[in-house]
Amino acid sequence: MNDELQKTILTRLRRAEGQVRGVQSMIEDGRDCAEVVAQFSAAIRAVEQAAYKYFAATVQECAVHPDEAAASGYTTDRLEKLFMQLA
Repeated sequence: MNDELQKTILTRLRRAEGQVRGVQSMIEDGRDCAEVVAQFSAAIRAVEQAAYKYFAATVQECAVHPDEAAASGYTTDRLEKLFMQLA
């Protein structure tokens, strides 16, 4: 994974981390359900986006270096199972 992509993924994860902390504070403060749910939704989307970007980078690496991928155990079947875990 190149440095720029790694930075992008880590930025998304940090954003999600902040959003989860925000949810915790909102619950502690007794904020309205609709506001809390909106913050939950934003955190979930941030984590999902990071996961999909990470997985896409893995698939791309496997496509570019299929022999290395196979040697590491990243077969088409395993990649499909990993994708289904995210979906």
